[in-house]
Amino acid sequence: MQPTIGRIVRYTLTEADAEQINRRRKDFHQSGVAQDHTGYVGHVGNHAQAGDVFPAMIVRVWDEGTVTVNAQVFLDGNDTLWATSRAEGEGPGTWVWPSLG
Repeated sequence: MQPTIGRIVRYTLTEADAEQINRRRKDFHQSGVAQDHTGYVGHVGNHAQAGDVFPAMIVRVWDEGTVTVNAQVFLDGNDTLWATSRAEGEGPGTWVWPSLG
């Protein structure tokens, strides 16, 4: 299959991805904005760790030869991760097609 915009794949978080996600969520809570009830929407969700797998939507295809894409990763929370220039493959920092079974 060829990656195209709008296709859903499975993305595996790297250690750096998880650190970035958890830092943004921690910063939101520590800022005190969450308690102010201002309507500000911040990063909220469950703890992320390297190796976690989440659905991701392909938003740009960079190189069909190496199957490099940008994707919006749908996290277990109200936020997303913008995963840029990620290759198809197995393991952290890569994406795979979902299984059909």
